[in-house]
Amino acid sequence: MNIIFNYITLMFSIHPFRALRPKPELAAEVSSLPYDVMSRSEASKMAEGKPYSYLRVTRSEIELPEAEPHSKEVYEHAKLNLKKMERDGVVFQEKEPCFYVYRQTMDGREQYGLVACVKADDYFKGSVKKHELTRADKEEDRLNHILTTGAQTGPVFLTYRDKGQFALLKPVLQKTPIYNFIAEDNIRHTIWIIDDEAAIERLRVSFASLPCTYIADGHHRSAAGARAAKARAEANPEHKGNEEYSRFLAILFPSTQLRILDYNRLVKDLNGKSAEEFLDDISEICNIEKLSGIAAPQKAKQFNLYLKGEWYGCEFHEKFYHRKDPVENLDVSLLQNLVLEPLLGIEDPRTSQRIDFVGGIRGLGELQARVDSGECAVAFALFPTSLDELMDIADAGGIMPPKSTWFEPKLRDGLLVHLLD
Repeated sequence: MNIIFNYITLMFSIHPFRALRPKPELAAEVSSLPYDVMSRSEASKMAEGKPYSYLRVTRSEIELPEAEPHSKEVYEHAKLNLKKMERDGVVFQEKEPCFYVYRQTMDGREQYGLVACVKADDYFKGSVKKHELTRADKEEDRLNHILTTGAQTGPVFLTYRDKGQFALLKPVLQKTPIYNFIAEDNIRHTIWIIDDEAAIERLRVSFASLPCTYIADGHHRSAAGARAAKARAEANPEHKGNEEYSRFLAILFPSTQLRILDYNRLVKDLNGKSAEEFLDDISEICNIEKLSGIAAPQKAKQFNLYLKGEWYGCEFHEKFYHRKDPVENLDVSLLQNLVLEPLLGIEDPRTSQRIDFVGGIRGLGELQARVDSGECAVAFALFPTSLDELMDIADAGGIMPPKSTWFEPKLRDGLLVHLLD
């Protein structure tokens, strides 16, 4: 297969790639949850009895108990483990550049993404839009990991407003998938390969018509992937812009198929207030109703509060809405600006040690249990941010508060890896 691309005329471009991927019979063992959703000890436990778990590449510090997680030693060890997997025949590289379709099935709900590479230039010029800030230490960690291993071991989760692109994926779904398994997270992961030149060209042209895509999850991966491309380009005096290292790995899902879960808050103390005083303060900004038991808020501009063994439904007074500012109008912003900072003294939720965040996948029972145990004083259950809010904010160049969105299911690392060379 001999494909020639026009790298100059496209506003947004996707590119097939020669994936490094596991043998089909080893896919379930090799693939792993994303590197950043577990602690070091949790990663070590997940990799037990799995000599080829991709956590030995993405979290190679689990094999180096004395090493600092972000040390050069850890990155070099990740490179060695990846090379060992290649030597042992656990993974192999595709002979020709391909696209892939990745389906995830969770609780009967399906979402289909196109696995491709995206130009780093599209990230820098804003065709790949972001809505969160990154932390320098986390960005540097993934940058060093990519440059040392020469590989992007996990994809960036992108979304887009579908204009017929998804329909082009449907024919491949009639074929036999290259992977189809249920992982330990009880999610079914199914992948098909697109190696037909005409189909690849149709997808390339169709996605080029999109004005932009949006980072749903993976801001640190995308920033690191783009910076790695820039670093390699600066080190190459003959750089032309179409080298393999000039792209990063992504999976593009239509926004209509995605679901954002709630991202809830726990605060360890009431900032010197009694429970009665705190509820009185809340009543100044919300209509409050005592609930009969554990419950999630049913619409935007509401949150449910758990305090002293009781659940309360709280709805913000309409006078506090900031309709012209999509960021300030988010539920997470209203809670931060009206409750967490002025009433509880949580000025910067990124750095405060008094607040914790719990993804909706864990359920409201965890909020209640951690308050009942005395570990925390109060819990806030939020209504999920919507995809439209995310995209509108990204379109406006805005930045959402930290921990605004929680996407499920998570993309697996190690199934389709992008090599820089």
